[in-house]
Amino acid sequence: MTKLAAAQTLAEVCDIVRVEARRLTGAQGATFVLREQDRCFYVDEDAIAPLWKGQRFPITACISGWAMLHDEIAVVPNIERDERIPLEAYLPTFVRSLLMVPVGSPSPVAAIGAYWSRPYRATQPQIDALQTLAAETAEAIQRIGLADAPWAPTFTNG
Repeated sequence: MTKLAAAQTLAEVCDIVRVEARRLTGAQGATFVLREQDRCFYVDEDAIAPLWKGQRFPITACISGWAMLHDEIAVVPNIERDERIPLEAYLPTFVRSLLMVPVGSPSPVAAIGAYWSRPYRATQPQIDALQTLAAETAEAIQRIGLADAPWAPTFTNG
């Protein structure tokens, strides 16, 4: 992804990731979340309706935090049937299913999410596309020096 390779700032990375995540998955929404120690910062989003842009949540209280803490992809076909989802935060939104991919391994520093407005299971090509975007995002973050921020753990791409 040449756009991320050319990114020079966090703002540029965020702009690219939110748009590309939505485009690659065909989702109704996408988000870019940064880990700030024990919190998740929903930095940016591209969605059919407002979600959580600019908000911070405890890392243990949201699916992006779960993905980062476990260094695992979260595929949620129906938010109402997954105990990792804080329903009080999701039910007022259009989100009914999602895919959340951690960025940076083995200690993720961010997550990329895709949201659908109906119960839906992300396909393997959609998962693969977000994993590729996550790997390229990790490289961009490391290149522009965000990996050296006090809140960001050291990570390697893999």
